[in-house]
Amino acid sequence: MGKTDVLSSKVAVLAGGWSDEREISMDSGRACQKALLEAGFAQVDLIDVADADFISRLTSGGYDVAYVAMHGHYGEDGCIQGLLEVLHMPYTFSGVLASAAGTEKEVAKALYRRADIPTPRGIDIPGDSELAPADVDRIVADLGLPIFVKPAANGSSYGVTRVTEASQLPDAVAKAGAEGDRVLIEECVEGTEISVPVIGNDDPRALPIIEIVTGAEFYDIKVKYEAPELHHVIPARLDPEVYRRAQDEAVAAHKVLGCLGASRSDFIVRADGTPVILETNLIPGMTERSLLPDSARHNGIEFPQLTRMFVEWAFEAYEAKNKTK
Repeated sequence: MGKTDVLSSKVAVLAGGWSDEREISMDSGRACQKALLEAGFAQVDLIDVADADFISRLTSGGYDVAYVAMHGHYGEDGCIQGLLEVLHMPYTFSGVLASAAGTEKEVAKALYRRADIPTPRGIDIPGDSELAPADVDRIVADLGLPIFVKPAANGSSYGVTRVTEASQLPDAVAKAGAEGDRVLIEECVEGTEISVPVIGNDDPRALPIIEIVTGAEFYDIKVKYEAPELHHVIPARLDPEVYRRAQDEAVAAHKVLGCLGASRSDFIVRADGTPVILETNLIPGMTERSLLPDSARHNGIEFPQLTRMFVEWAFEAYEAKNKTK
Protein backbone atom coordinates (compact mmCIF):
# COMPACT_ATOMS: atom_id res chain seq x y z
CA MET A 1 0.00 0.00 0.00
CA GLY A 2 1.44 3.35 -1.02
CA LYS A 3 1.75 6.38 1.20
CA THR A 4 -0.95 8.21 -0.74
CA ASP A 5 -3.74 5.74 0.09
CA VAL A 6 -2.62 4.56 3.54
CA LEU A 7 -5.23 6.82 5.16
CA SER A 8 -7.99 4.64 3.71
CA SER A 9 -6.79 1.76 5.89
CA LYS A 10 -9.02 0.40 8.63
CA VAL A 11 -6.83 0.30 11.76
CA ALA A 12 -7.20 -1.89 14.83
CA VAL A 13 -5.28 -0.44 17.80
CA LEU A 14 -4.40 -3.36 20.09
CA ALA A 15 -3.93 -2.45 23.74
CA GLY A 16 -4.45 -3.67 27.29
CA GLY A 17 -3.82 -7.34 27.87
CA TRP A 18 -2.68 -9.03 31.06
CA SER A 19 0.76 -7.68 31.92
CA ASP A 20 1.75 -5.33 34.75
CA GLU A 21 1.70 -2.61 32.14
CA ARG A 22 -1.94 -3.10 31.16
CA GLU A 23 -3.14 0.34 32.22
CA ILE A 24 -0.14 2.06 30.65
CA SER A 25 -0.89 0.16 27.45
CA MET A 26 -4.50 1.33 27.51
CA ASP A 27 -3.25 4.91 27.88
CA SER A 28 -0.96 4.37 24.87
CA GLY A 29 -3.81 2.81 22.90
CA ARG A 30 -6.22 5.68 23.54
CA ALA A 31 -3.53 8.25 22.69
CA CYS A 32 -2.60 6.46 19.46
CA GLN A 33 -6.25 6.05 18.44
CA LYS A 34 -6.77 9.81 18.87
CA ALA A 35 -3.54 10.63 16.98
CA LEU A 36 -4.38 8.29 14.09
CA LEU A 37 -7.79 9.90 13.69
CA GLU A 38 -6.15 13.33 13.76
CA ALA A 39 -3.72 12.09 11.09
CA GLY A 40 -6.68 11.43 8.81
CA PHE A 41 -7.42 7.70 9.11
CA ALA A 42 -11.14 7.20 8.55
CA GLN A 43 -11.68 4.32 10.97
CA VAL A 44 -9.56 3.49 14.01
CA ASP A 45 -10.90 1.04 16.59
CA LEU A 46 -9.37 0.44 20.01
CA ILE A 47 -9.48 -3.22 21.03
CA ASP A 48 -8.50 -4.58 24.44
CA VAL A 49 -6.85 -7.93 23.76
CA ALA A 50 -8.00 -9.19 27.18
CA ASP A 51 -11.65 -8.98 26.09
CA ALA A 52 -13.33 -12.35 25.59
CA ASP A 53 -14.32 -11.46 22.02
CA PHE A 54 -10.91 -10.06 21.03
CA ILE A 55 -10.13 -12.70 18.38
CA SER A 56 -13.54 -12.56 16.75
CA ARG A 57 -13.49 -8.75 16.66
CA LEU A 58 -10.03 -8.73 15.10
CA THR A 59 -10.73 -11.39 12.50
CA SER A 60 -14.23 -10.25 11.50
CA GLY A 61 -13.63 -6.49 11.55
CA GLY A 62 -12.11 -6.18 8.08
CA TYR A 63 -8.97 -4.49 9.43
CA ASP A 64 -6.09 -3.69 7.10
CA VAL A 65 -3.44 -3.22 9.78
CA ALA A 66 -2.94 -3.68 13.51
CA TYR A 67 -1.34 -0.88 15.49
CA VAL A 68 0.27 -2.60 18.47
CA ALA A 69 0.15 -0.39 21.56
CA MET A 70 0.89 -3.16 24.05
CA HIS A 71 3.70 -3.25 26.61
CA GLY A 72 5.21 -6.10 28.59
CA HIS A 73 4.24 -9.77 28.50
CA TYR A 74 2.07 -10.98 25.59
CA GLY A 75 2.39 -7.66 23.77
CA GLU A 76 6.07 -6.77 23.53
CA ASP A 77 7.62 -10.23 23.72
CA GLY A 78 6.55 -11.73 20.39
CA CYS A 79 3.24 -13.30 21.46
CA ILE A 80 0.77 -10.91 19.83
CA GLN A 81 3.14 -10.60 16.89
CA GLY A 82 2.94 -14.37 16.36
CA LEU A 83 -0.85 -14.21 16.30
CA LEU A 84 -0.78 -11.41 13.74
CA GLU A 85 1.66 -13.41 11.60
CA VAL A 86 -0.79 -16.36 11.61
CA LEU A 87 -3.58 -13.98 10.58
CA HIS A 88 -1.40 -12.53 7.77
CA MET A 89 -2.15 -9.03 9.06
CA PRO A 90 0.36 -6.19 8.78
CA TYR A 91 1.27 -4.75 12.17
CA THR A 92 3.36 -1.95 13.59
CA PHE A 93 6.78 -2.34 15.17
CA SER A 94 9.06 -5.36 15.45
CA GLY A 95 8.39 -8.95 14.49
CA VAL A 96 8.36 -12.12 16.55
CA LEU A 97 12.10 -12.78 16.76
CA ALA A 98 13.19 -9.22 17.46
CA SER A 99 10.43 -8.78 20.04
CA ALA A 100 11.42 -11.96 21.87
CA ALA A 101 15.15 -11.18 21.75
CA GLY A 102 14.74 -7.58 22.86
CA THR A 103 12.49 -8.54 25.76
CA GLU A 104 14.87 -11.17 27.14
CA LYS A 105 17.55 -8.92 28.59
CA GLU A 106 20.32 -11.54 28.65
CA VAL A 107 19.73 -12.40 24.99
CA ALA A 108 19.72 -8.69 24.13
CA LYS A 109 22.98 -8.20 26.03
CA ALA A 110 24.61 -10.98 24.00
CA LEU A 111 23.55 -9.26 20.80
CA TYR A 112 24.80 -5.89 22.07
CA ARG A 113 28.19 -7.44 22.74
CA ARG A 114 28.24 -8.87 19.22
CA ALA A 115 27.74 -5.32 17.93
CA ASP A 116 30.49 -3.99 20.26
CA ILE A 117 28.02 -1.93 22.30
CA PRO A 118 29.18 -1.67 25.93
CA THR A 119 26.72 -3.14 28.44
CA PRO A 120 26.92 -3.64 32.23
CA ARG A 121 28.51 -6.76 33.66
CA GLY A 122 26.01 -9.09 35.26
CA ILE A 123 24.68 -12.58 35.79
CA ASP A 124 21.41 -14.25 34.86
CA ILE A 125 19.87 -16.69 37.36
CA PRO A 126 16.59 -18.65 37.66
CA GLY A 127 13.73 -16.64 39.13
CA ASP A 128 13.20 -19.10 41.95
CA SER A 129 16.82 -18.96 43.14
CA GLU A 130 17.38 -18.87 46.89
CA LEU A 131 20.76 -17.28 47.49
CA ALA A 132 22.95 -18.75 50.21
CA PRO A 133 25.27 -16.38 52.12
CA ALA A 134 28.20 -17.66 50.06
CA ASP A 135 26.32 -16.84 46.84
CA VAL A 136 25.62 -13.32 48.08
CA ASP A 137 29.26 -12.78 49.02
CA ARG A 138 30.45 -14.03 45.62
CA ILE A 139 28.05 -11.81 43.66
CA VAL A 140 28.90 -8.72 45.70
CA ALA A 141 32.62 -9.40 45.38
CA ASP A 142 32.27 -9.70 41.61
CA LEU A 143 29.84 -6.85 40.85
CA GLY A 144 30.34 -4.56 43.84
CA LEU A 145 27.69 -2.38 45.46
CA PRO A 146 25.29 -0.92 44.64
CA ILE A 147 23.88 -3.43 42.15
CA PHE A 148 20.61 -3.65 40.27
CA VAL A 149 18.34 -6.68 40.40
CA LYS A 150 15.61 -6.88 37.77
CA PRO A 151 13.35 -9.38 35.99
CA ALA A 152 15.10 -10.64 32.88
CA ALA A 153 12.00 -10.04 30.77
CA ASN A 154 9.87 -7.20 32.03
CA GLY A 155 9.43 -3.51 31.37
CA SER A 156 8.66 -0.14 32.98
CA SER A 157 10.95 -0.91 35.95
CA TYR A 158 8.54 -3.41 37.53
CA GLY A 159 10.32 -5.66 40.03
CA VAL A 160 13.57 -3.64 39.91
CA THR A 161 15.59 -3.04 43.10
CA ARG A 162 18.71 -0.98 43.64
CA VAL A 163 20.63 -3.02 46.21
CA THR A 164 22.96 -1.01 48.42
CA GLU A 165 23.70 -3.63 51.09
CA ALA A 166 24.51 -7.33 50.64
CA SER A 167 21.72 -8.30 53.06
CA GLN A 168 19.13 -6.85 50.64
CA LEU A 169 20.10 -9.13 47.75
CA PRO A 170 18.01 -12.26 48.55
CA ASP A 171 14.79 -10.23 48.93
CA ALA A 172 15.55 -8.30 45.73
CA VAL A 173 15.99 -11.58 43.83
CA ALA A 174 12.69 -12.87 45.23
CA LYS A 175 10.92 -9.65 44.19
CA ALA A 176 12.31 -9.80 40.65
CA GLY A 177 11.65 -13.54 40.45
CA ALA A 178 7.97 -12.97 41.19
CA GLU A 179 7.80 -11.04 37.90
CA GLY A 180 9.33 -13.67 35.63
CA ASP A 181 11.22 -16.92 35.14
CA ARG A 182 14.70 -15.40 35.27
CA VAL A 183 16.46 -12.63 37.16
CA LEU A 184 19.28 -10.37 36.00
CA ILE A 185 21.78 -9.03 38.53
CA GLU A 186 23.89 -6.20 37.11
CA GLU A 187 26.62 -3.87 38.23
CA CYS A 188 25.49 -0.31 38.85
CA VAL A 189 26.85 2.02 36.19
CA GLU A 190 27.12 5.61 37.41
CA GLY A 191 26.70 8.59 35.14
CA THR A 192 24.16 10.52 33.08
CA GLU A 193 20.99 8.63 32.21
CA ILE A 194 19.80 9.06 28.63
CA SER A 195 17.28 7.49 26.29
CA VAL A 196 17.78 7.36 22.51
CA PRO A 197 14.74 6.78 20.29
CA VAL A 198 15.23 5.28 16.84
CA ILE A 199 12.64 5.16 14.06
CA GLY A 200 12.53 3.40 10.70
CA ASN A 201 12.88 0.00 9.08
CA ASP A 202 15.78 -0.62 6.69
CA ASP A 203 17.36 2.81 7.15
CA PRO A 204 16.66 3.69 10.79
CA ARG A 205 17.67 7.03 12.29
CA ALA A 206 18.08 8.29 15.81
CA LEU A 207 15.88 11.08 17.15
CA PRO A 208 17.12 13.71 19.62
CA ILE A 209 18.51 12.19 22.81
CA ILE A 210 16.55 12.64 26.02
CA GLU A 211 18.48 13.22 29.23
CA ILE A 212 16.62 11.81 32.24
CA VAL A 213 16.71 14.06 35.28
CA THR A 214 15.16 12.67 38.47
CA GLY A 215 15.49 12.97 42.20
CA ALA A 216 14.94 9.23 42.53
CA GLU A 217 17.50 6.44 42.88
CA PHE A 218 16.68 5.39 39.31
CA TYR A 219 14.13 6.05 36.58
CA ASP A 220 11.36 4.07 38.26
CA ILE A 221 7.73 3.49 37.30
CA LYS A 222 6.48 6.55 39.20
CA VAL A 223 8.91 8.93 37.55
CA LYS A 224 8.42 7.46 34.06
CA TYR A 225 4.79 8.49 33.92
CA GLU A 226 5.01 11.96 35.41
CA ALA A 227 4.86 15.08 33.22
CA PRO A 228 7.82 15.06 30.76
CA GLU A 229 8.85 18.63 31.50
CA LEU A 230 9.74 17.50 35.03
CA HIS A 231 12.32 14.95 33.90
CA HIS A 232 13.18 15.26 30.19
CA VAL A 233 15.99 17.46 28.87
CA ILE A 234 15.99 17.47 25.06
CA PRO A 235 18.54 17.44 23.55
CA ALA A 236 20.68 15.80 26.21
CA ARG A 237 23.56 17.89 27.54
CA LEU A 238 26.41 15.78 26.21
CA ASP A 239 29.68 16.45 24.45
CA PRO A 240 28.93 16.41 20.68
CA GLU A 241 31.15 13.38 20.08
CA VAL A 242 29.52 11.45 22.93
CA TYR A 243 26.09 12.49 21.62
CA ARG A 244 26.88 11.10 18.16
CA ARG A 245 28.28 7.89 19.62
CA ALA A 246 25.15 7.29 21.72
CA GLN A 247 22.94 7.82 18.67
CA ASP A 248 25.11 5.51 16.56
CA GLU A 249 24.98 2.79 19.21
CA ALA A 250 21.19 3.10 19.55
CA VAL A 251 20.88 2.61 15.80
CA ALA A 252 23.29 -0.34 16.02
CA ALA A 253 21.14 -1.87 18.79
CA HIS A 254 18.02 -1.37 16.67
CA LYS A 255 19.69 -3.17 13.78
CA VAL A 256 21.32 -6.04 15.69
CA LEU A 257 18.03 -6.87 17.42
CA GLY A 258 16.21 -6.67 14.09
CA CYS A 259 13.80 -3.93 15.20
CA LEU A 260 11.25 -2.37 12.86
CA GLY A 261 9.37 0.91 13.08
CA ALA A 262 10.68 2.10 16.42
CA SER A 263 12.86 1.29 19.38
CA ARG A 264 14.18 3.24 22.34
CA SER A 265 17.48 2.31 23.95
CA ASP A 266 18.38 3.44 27.45
CA PHE A 267 21.98 4.22 28.38
CA ILE A 268 24.12 5.46 31.22
CA VAL A 269 26.95 7.73 30.03
CA ARG A 270 29.99 7.23 32.25
CA ALA A 271 32.12 10.17 33.36
CA ASP A 272 34.68 9.25 30.66
CA GLY A 273 32.00 9.68 27.96
CA THR A 274 31.30 5.97 27.33
CA PRO A 275 27.60 5.23 26.70
CA VAL A 276 26.66 1.91 28.35
CA ILE A 277 23.41 0.38 27.10
CA LEU A 278 20.93 -0.92 29.66
CA GLU A 279 18.04 -2.15 27.49
CA THR A 280 16.05 -1.56 24.33
CA ASN A 281 12.31 -1.00 24.43
CA LEU A 282 10.61 -2.60 21.44
CA ILE A 283 7.29 -0.75 21.83
CA PRO A 284 8.08 2.43 23.74
CA GLY A 285 5.36 4.31 25.59
CA MET A 286 3.08 6.11 23.15
CA THR A 287 1.28 8.82 25.08
CA GLU A 288 1.82 12.55 24.64
CA ARG A 289 4.09 12.54 27.71
CA SER A 290 6.14 9.51 26.65
CA LEU A 291 9.82 9.72 25.75
CA LEU A 292 9.75 8.82 22.06
CA PRO A 293 6.87 11.15 21.05
CA ASP A 294 8.46 13.93 23.13
CA SER A 295 11.76 13.48 21.28
CA ALA A 296 10.02 13.28 17.88
CA ARG A 297 8.22 16.56 18.60
CA HIS A 298 11.60 18.21 19.20
CA ASN A 299 12.60 16.88 15.77
CA GLY A 300 9.57 18.51 14.14
CA ILE A 301 7.42 15.36 14.02
CA GLU A 302 4.07 15.82 15.72
CA PHE A 303 2.35 12.81 17.26
CA PRO A 304 -0.32 12.28 14.53
CA GLN A 305 2.38 12.36 11.84
CA LEU A 306 4.47 9.92 13.85
CA THR A 307 1.64 7.39 14.17
CA ARG A 308 1.00 7.59 10.43
CA MET A 309 4.69 6.90 9.79
CA PHE A 310 4.47 3.78 11.96
CA VAL A 311 1.53 2.49 9.91
CA GLU A 312 3.38 3.20 6.66
CA TRP A 313 6.40 1.25 7.95
CA ALA A 314 4.09 -1.62 8.98
CA PHE A 315 2.86 -1.98 5.39
CA GLU A 316 6.43 -1.60 4.09
CA ALA A 317 7.68 -4.42 6.32
CA TYR A 318 4.75 -6.67 5.45
CA GLU A 319 5.22 -6.16 1.71
CA ALA A 320 8.97 -6.70 1.92
CA LYS A 321 8.55 -9.93 3.86
CA ASN A 322 5.96 -11.33 1.49
CA LYS A 323 8.04 -10.53 -1.58
CA THR A 324 10.70 -12.92 -0.29
CA LYS A 325 8.30 -15.88 0.08
